[in-house]
Amino acid sequence: MKDNNILVDKSFQLAIRVVNLYKYLCESKKEFTLSKQLLRSGTSVGANINESQDAQSKNDFISKLSISLKEARETKYWIELLKETEYLTNKEADSILKDLTEIIKLLVSIIKTTKNNLKEKNAKK
Repeated sequence: MKDNNILVDKSFQLAIRVVNLYKYLCESKKEFTLSKQLLRSGTSVGANINESQDAQSKNDFISKLSISLKEARETKYWIELLKETEYLTNKEADSILKDLTEIIKLLVSIIKTTKNNLKEKNAKK
């Protein structure tokens, strides 16, 4: 991980929260199907962000972050579903949804900026 990278740090903290939430859902709520989906998508966000740090090109960087964005949105879906089916309280869900929304906004911004910079660079050629 790169030092002082807010996106890497926030996505790692999200992964920790998702793993702990998975354990809670399995142990306390005896919920195994939705929680497994949540575990997969929620930990994939940070994994792809981490991979993007050593991207081979700007396009590879955009691709990895785009995958992270999709996984973050999927994670949001599972959290909202768990909330609506009363496996999670509003308070439990809203806390992690706040973190997810922040990560999604960061990803969208970084992807947009990188695409714009790439277009400008290609236009100058």
